[in-house]
Formats: sequence, structure tokens, C-alpha cells
Amino acid sequence: MKPEQFDVVVIGGGAAGLMCAMTAGQRGRKVLVLEHAEKVGKKILISGGGRCNFTNLDARPEAFLSDNPHFCKSALARYTQHDFIELVDRHGIAWHEKMLGQLFCDGSARQIVAMLLAECQAEGVEVRVDTRVEQITHADGYRIHLAGQVIDTSALVLASGGLSIPKMGATGFAHRIARQFGLALTETRPALVPFTFEGEELEMMRSLSGASLDCIAKAGGAQFQEAMLFTHRGLSGPAILQISSSWREGEEIVLNMLPGVDAGERLLTGKRDDPRTMPATLLSGFFPQRLAQALAARHLKPKAMAEQNDKALASLASTLNGWHLRPSGTEGYAKAEVTLGGIDTTELSSKTMEARQVPGLFVIGEAVDVTGWLGGYNFQWAWSSGWAAGMAV
Repeated sequence: MKPEQFDVVVIGGGAAGLMCAMTAGQRGRKVLVLEHAEKVGKKILISGGGRCNFTNLDARPEAFLSDNPHFCKSALARYTQHDFIELVDRHGIAWHEKMLGQLFCDGSARQIVAMLLAECQAEGVEVRVDTRVEQITHADGYRIHLAGQVIDTSALVLASGGLSIPKMGATGFAHRIARQFGLALTETRPALVPFTFEGEELEMMRSLSGASLDCIAKAGGAQFQEAMLFTHRGLSGPAILQISSSWREGEEIVLNMLPGVDAGERLLTGKRDDPRTMPATLLSGFFPQRLAQALAARHLKPKAMAEQNDKALASLASTLNGWHLRPSGTEGYAKAEVTLGGIDTTELSSKTMEARQVPGLFVIGEAVDVTGWLGGYNFQWAWSSGWAAGMAV
């Protein structure tokens, strides 16, 4: 069987892979994209509630976690959020900014996938879906074995993502191939993921499932002020997802449920100014009613504020401004938006994403040990790292 010949083969038709393919195609390279799912861009399609939070106006190196926090700087500086916005504008895709610099399509995430495919098609990039790689060997170049096909290339790009959301087709393929070629990996774990709890804490959270509020969430030296959400398994919402990337198993998280408010002072003022009101009524001025009732029942007597002693109020205030909780775990890769960790950045060139000791092998996107905050940052890393590799292959 005579092998097919391509200048570049990209394994993975997600955000990073399509960006790399179109960029290489624009440089006149003969490019093939291999995607094992039945269609490309599946994570793009589900992101942002189907509207794709495609980047963030504030994308900067400080918003990315890695064992080497400097690694992402080159790619992010050379292909910025403004470069991607220009591409989106050129395709006439309407977008809007939500809170904290997050940019979303006005219409559907399908527009972003269509844009990437149009760019690939314009440059003659071939995209094959529902195609599984059985084996990769390396001599002068790379030989890729498919079912009944063999493909040769001088440049192989691993863009098949991490371990998050396996129901969308995520596998450890990129990590496995990287190991095959001797590349080291950092520890991997679910990130941007809800927390789970047990015992009394879980019983309370289940009773509050669906309630949300603004908070400052802290873990592992990081803190974020956004919404938190009670679920039937524990806690979720943007603030919780954000700190999950900095949390390690067994550690506490701390939630300030009244940001910018001195809870102790506010409770004592309520006791003095409206002594006949019930605690749940007072608390409902700050929290969803179910949460106000749960906090009052848990910390205070079922009596008017005038009959609450100051010590009990101080204890409640301490919880409101700093609720210490110890999650039992997370909801794992099934609900994690991204994978933290991956192919060690010391193995790669920060300018080209090429493996230092394996010429012609490139790794981009989520497979690399670079993980962004929630809010479009991980897509920007996909665009930037994909562009960097596409300019080098």
C-alpha cells in the first residue's frame, strides 16, 4: 500500500487543531486534519451555552496556570485576542461582551466552527472525520496508520485535547503518543469543575439546589468573585469552577458570601434597628430565601433578633464572611471543562510548540500543561498555540 503524502498532519479537529491547520495552509503547506469523532469542533459547539465564549478581552499570561507560567507568553503575545476578534469580524460574525471581558457569539457557536472550516477549505486543507489513528511510527518522518490507509508526513501536530468531557470524545490520545516519543507529562487532574460534598454539608446543599449568589471563593492561594451555585452534589457556578483549578484534594475552600459587607456589623445593626424581625427575614435581604432560612435554622434560635445573643450572631457572621468547607472531591473529568496539567512545557519550544528532542512533533491546545481561567481564556490558548505551531510546521 503506497502511503499518502502530506506536509502536515494535525490529529484533532478542535479549536487548536483547526487553527493550526488553517494557518499552515495559508503558508502553502499541504495539510490533513484527522478527527476521530463524527464532526469537528464538538467542544466549541457546546461552549458558552451554545454561543461559544471564544476569547476574553483580558487574556494575559497571568490568567493561565502551568508548572512554567512563562511558557504561554510567546504564543499569547504573537497571536492575541484582538487577532482572533479581527478574524471573527472578517467573517461577519456578530458578538457581544458579557461580564469580565468574556466575548460570545450573538448567534450560534456553529458560526465559529463554520468560520474555521471555511478558512481551512480556502487553503485546501483536507479534513477527515470519523477517522481513528491505529499507530504512529517515526523514522525519517512520521507514518500514521489508519484502518486500511497509511499516511506519511514530516510534521505531526498533536491537537486532540485532554481528558475532560469524555462523552464528547475526549481521550488520552495526545498524552499516550507524547509518552511514546519520550515526552514527560506533569500531573493531570480535572479543572474548572464542580465540587462534591458529603454528610451534613451535602444535605444542606441538596436542599438549596438551584440557589445562587455572588461570593468571593478562595482556594490554594487563588480567589475569584463571581456567582456560586448550590447543586444536588455540592457546589458549582463560576466562582467555584475558577478556584477548583487551584484546589488540591483534602484542602479547604473559603467562601465569603457577603463580599464587601461586614456581616457582624450588619447583623448587630439589624438586631438593634428591627429587634422584632426573625433572623430568616433579616437574612433574606441578602440571600435567596431558602438559603436565608437554612442559615438561620443552622446558627440561630427560632426567635426574634432581640432574643439572639451576640456570640451566636458573631458565629453566624464568621460563616457569612468566611465559610470554611472541605470538599470530598470533584465531579471529575465528566464535568470538568478542561484538564489541568499535560505535556510538560520543558519538552516544547514556547515559540513553535515543537518538541525539543523530537523534530517535527508539535503539541498544542489543552494537551499541553497550560490551563486558562474560565471565561474564554482556554479558547485563546487554543488559537494562540495553534497559530504558533501553524507558523512553524
